[in-house]
Amino acid sequence: MHRSLATSLLATIAIASTLVSSTFAQTAQTPSTPPVVNATGAETPAERDARMEWWRDARFGMFIHWGLYAVPAGEWNGKPVPGAGEWILNGAQIKPEDYEPLQKQFNPVKFDAKRWVEIAKNAGMKYIVITSKHHDGFGLWDSKVTDWDVMNTPFGRDILKELAAACKEAGIRLCFYHSIMDWHHPDYLPRRGWDTRPTDNADFNRYRDYMKAQLKELLGGDYGDIGVVWFDGEWESTWNHEFGKDLDDYVRSLDSDIIVNNRVDVGREGMAGLTRQGPDRFRGDFGTPEQEIPATGFQSVDGSPVDWETCMTMNGTWGFHKHDTNWKSAETMIRMLSDIASKGGNFLLNVGPTAAGEIPPESVERLAAMGTWLKANGDAIYGTTASLFPKLPWGRSTTRTTKDGTTLYFHVFDWPKDGSLRIPGLMNEPSNVRILGSSNAVSAARSGGDVVLTVPKTAPDSVATVIALDVAGTPTIVKGAELRPDPTIFVDAMQVTAGPTPDGIVVRYTVDGSEPTPDSKQLTAIALRNTATIRAQAFAGTTPIGPVVTNVYRRANPWPAAETREDRYHPKNFEYAVVDGVFSNVDELGKKIPSKLELDPPFGLAIPEGKKDNFGLYFFGWLTVRLDGVYRFRLGSDDGSLLVIDGNVVVDNDGLHSYQVKEGLAPLKKGSHKVEIWYFERDGQEAFTVEWAKPGEPFQKMTGAEFVRRPAAPRR
Repeated sequence: MHRSLATSLLATIAIASTLVSSTFAQTAQTPSTPPVVNATGAETPAERDARMEWWRDARFGMFIHWGLYAVPAGEWNGKPVPGAGEWILNGAQIKPEDYEPLQKQFNPVKFDAKRWVEIAKNAGMKYIVITSKHHDGFGLWDSKVTDWDVMNTPFGRDILKELAAACKEAGIRLCFYHSIMDWHHPDYLPRRGWDTRPTDNADFNRYRDYMKAQLKELLGGDYGDIGVVWFDGEWESTWNHEFGKDLDDYVRSLDSDIIVNNRVDVGREGMAGLTRQGPDRFRGDFGTPEQEIPATGFQSVDGSPVDWETCMTMNGTWGFHKHDTNWKSAETMIRMLSDIASKGGNFLLNVGPTAAGEIPPESVERLAAMGTWLKANGDAIYGTTASLFPKLPWGRSTTRTTKDGTTLYFHVFDWPKDGSLRIPGLMNEPSNVRILGSSNAVSAARSGGDVVLTVPKTAPDSVATVIALDVAGTPTIVKGAELRPDPTIFVDAMQVTAGPTPDGIVVRYTVDGSEPTPDSKQLTAIALRNTATIRAQAFAGTTPIGPVVTNVYRRANPWPAAETREDRYHPKNFEYAVVDGVFSNVDELGKKIPSKLELDPPFGLAIPEGKKDNFGLYFFGWLTVRLDGVYRFRLGSDDGSLLVIDGNVVVDNDGLHSYQVKEGLAPLKKGSHKVEIWYFERDGQEAFTVEWAKPGEPFQKMTGAEFVRRPAAPRR
């Protein structure tokens, strides 16, 4: 089909702005937010966009975690401390007075600021965020308000000043990570449990003044034009929303163009990083997902995108750890960069230099490979906005809009074996198509409601080949078939529906495994009572739009309940144990669970107050459900957790990791079901949440009200 058919399709389905659905997970609109009033006065959306422009265009930056913790390099008293590079003071439970001698051992004679910046620039990175001060309170600059800095080490040089000069020369934007939490300062509260220094004279407000004095040194001009202040360590109980607003105002009073992340305030939702909505707007210019990439981009309440940046390690730790050799491949990180850019985010990729001052060769090698890819494909990353396509089965997409039209970049991870790459639902006629960094020929032709690219039999770049396609004006993309819900299990019956489509588009389906045709039944809603495979296709008249969608819905036999009588249930709530110990997985915790459990935890399904590191929790009870159905469960934890129902693992979130959330399903009969939940925390941020959703209902926090301690005796 050529231009004439495409034109008739546009008319047939009344194409307008509504065709680019507002429900798309990714979008290429320019991010905007309501005006914010702070120390610099009211900022309009246009002013904010101007302030954020360089950061949005950059897309790729280097994170540097470096300080005294590089000296022990993950070992204390000759023993490895798992997962504790920059957190070793906490992980090894070191008293500040025992940590202080590291200052006299810090002598990074191989530090070369120009070499560090060269590595970042060769990698295609546009900005550097370095730890001016991490949680141990040690500063990498010449601070006039403390001796706990680099000037009182054998090295005795202002590292940040040298790095600032090198960045300026190379055209790299310098930014500072600055910890709110401070394990060393005598006025910072709360203290770690093993810190025996008296707290009688500690004054947290005096600590806040100290922090502001240091920030004034960093932003006062001696270090040049700083792009971002990247705060962290805001999660302890002493920091609050009022302090966050005050610190944000103060930093902006020093530099009205500064960009500040959302960890200045207390609105961040765990490691997922998005700022939650509140009656009083939480501060921060961008969200901070940590060690994870969101499934989609973020949108605010008014539908506009939200700025965000994924920060991630190349191995498992931020600071240098000599035993951490679990390196991600360059291929993995290149595809992460494509994925993040396709969702409208930035990628802040970490290096942890050694005590000698060198970036590890494994990091340098991988960064060089990323730089080589970006030299050929940088146009598909820098200055782009998010994908206009809800999902592409073979890769990702980014968008560039100019006064002359739009360029769509297709990042192909899975190269088509037949030499045909289908672009679903693109109604515009391509004016030009090419493979970035390659002389291989590629052509475009229309096939129904899609554009099909004829590409070489072999991918020019096995990691991610990028194809650029130009169209005039604004792209018009017709959404193909969507089945709701996603593939799942059900008990007794399930209703499957089609997602919304523009006027003139219908969704047709089959259940016999065949391809849907224009003569197949139209899908509005299907009631399933048995396992079924549904295949669906969108059509404009007889013209197919987008790919065929295949979902499998399986009928499951619900797990039987314990035989009980309703009036003989034992009292509400459950049993539990709190176990001290150093654990790496749930199995290690399970070996230390006492045979006799405590009753009715006063803290519910949560972490007891005052528990920080090296402990585990175990909960046991009988969950009461009032009807047969599929129940959803969600565990969020830092570190590991596990949920087992009737002996079946429902959610496995085990292992040492940053905060992450995992979900699972359980088909349950009406009645009581045996539930066991494990959680352990090694060190770092402690977090634990348990949620569940009844059939057809949203998730809610799980409490003791749903449990009995044990079911009654069987019926006689």
